[in-house]
Amino acid sequence: MRNGTLLAAVDLGSNSFRLEIGRLDHGHIHRVEYLKETVRQGNGLDDARNLTQEAMERGWACLARFGERLAGFTKGQVRAVATQTLREARNRDIFLAGAHRALGFPIDVISGREEARLIYQGVAHLLPQSDERRLVVDIGGRSTELILGRQFEARAMESYRVGSVAWSMRYFPDGQFTEAAFDRARIAAQAVLDEALGTFERGAWDTAYGSSGTIGAVGDVLVAAGHDAGAISRDGLKWLHEQLLDARSADRVRLDGLKEDRRPVIGGGLSVLLAVFDLLGIEQMHPADGALRHGVLFDLLDREHAATDVRSATVARLATKFETDAAQGERVGRVAGVLLRQLRSGDDEASLARLAGKLDWAARLHEIGNLISHSDAHKHGAYILEHADAPGFAQPELHRLGMLVLGHRGKLRKLEADLSDEVFVHQLLALRLAVILCHARREPMLQGLSVAAGPGVATMVLPSEWARRYPQSAHLLLEETTAWQKTPWTFTVRETV
Repeated sequence: MRNGTLLAAVDLGSNSFRLEIGRLDHGHIHRVEYLKETVRQGNGLDDARNLTQEAMERGWACLARFGERLAGFTKGQVRAVATQTLREARNRDIFLAGAHRALGFPIDVISGREEARLIYQGVAHLLPQSDERRLVVDIGGRSTELILGRQFEARAMESYRVGSVAWSMRYFPDGQFTEAAFDRARIAAQAVLDEALGTFERGAWDTAYGSSGTIGAVGDVLVAAGHDAGAISRDGLKWLHEQLLDARSADRVRLDGLKEDRRPVIGGGLSVLLAVFDLLGIEQMHPADGALRHGVLFDLLDREHAATDVRSATVARLATKFETDAAQGERVGRVAGVLLRQLRSGDDEASLARLAGKLDWAARLHEIGNLISHSDAHKHGAYILEHADAPGFAQPELHRLGMLVLGHRGKLRKLEADLSDEVFVHQLLALRLAVILCHARREPMLQGLSVAAGPGVATMVLPSEWARRYPQSAHLLLEETTAWQKTPWTFTVRETV
């Protein structure tokens, strides 16, 4: 990616939506513009865990404004991620369809651990280089992320369903602050976070940092009140707690440094922060400049290169863990890449490289289900990918990877919902053909062999005498033509005279 390129990250949080635009400068990203709107989608989940129409419309309106600012950006310059509220929402697909139209870019619903990884990347890239062991805490609207890391490597990541919006709604529903309500909120937060103690105990880190949201707001209030800049202490939290009790309700809180959008959720956020301090034995926490959106920007850079793309490392880890045949995975990936380039010969090189890279991941993982059982291994493999802890991958990416693994052999009717996507079909066909051609687990003869695609059709041409020299491969290719007959697509094989 060239110096001077603009990059944008959109963070659809439970309390606020944020847009961060930065300019690439020799590996650094310098802010160009930052927009934030308090959408408070976390308040918009009803008892059935569906987003209300009003909450969806608030989100769409905000994203339409962000979309206007992003006019002229390409897909490779922008990434939008959604967090806990949309992880929970049962009707998230309805919201995401409208959100995609409003913003003009797809939105990835990321897992809690992936959110934690990206938060750490954002914090680490904006901190001075250090070999210290870091604890990073991010209290969001409906989830809290805890991360242990050193330099740019996150070594332990967890996400817990406790946050400022959720706790304010549950324990301060009318905005009333009492000692009893704070005690209930703090004890409940500790109960949720209790399992963190084994991983994030005091001896596991040297310095604690707090990212974004609640912690940033608390830090601003304490600085405005004359407390030490750059650090949140237990004494400072005790002082703030007393200020809220004296105010007796959220709408009566008057504190310098407290922004209006934080006033309704400060009680829930403070109770969670107090629980984190008590549980993990924190005496002092440093508010950090980096946050999820910064991690998303740096992740965009990493995705440009296979050597730095954490998804490549994740694929390698999964392949090793499930004891796949590495040579076969590499072989199938190489052949599938050749076939995909023929099927999509009209694409530009950057798009082809991106699609071929994702297809190569599927090839390297297409046999992961074998460790469970050779019978229906493709189904086991797809299940593993749908539920794997896979750093770097958003949930839609894992789903698509799982669908490729599920469809690499067997009947195709199970994939009918995905067969309207031409790109997916071309990737799937390339993978299935590569598996057939590499069935003997040795390099196949590709000289003179070609495949081409048109609207709804694909044709493979075999060189003269190829079928006679490789009868098993020819038989499997004939069966493949039959497999596509019950789909909207037609696949044929012919041999040159």
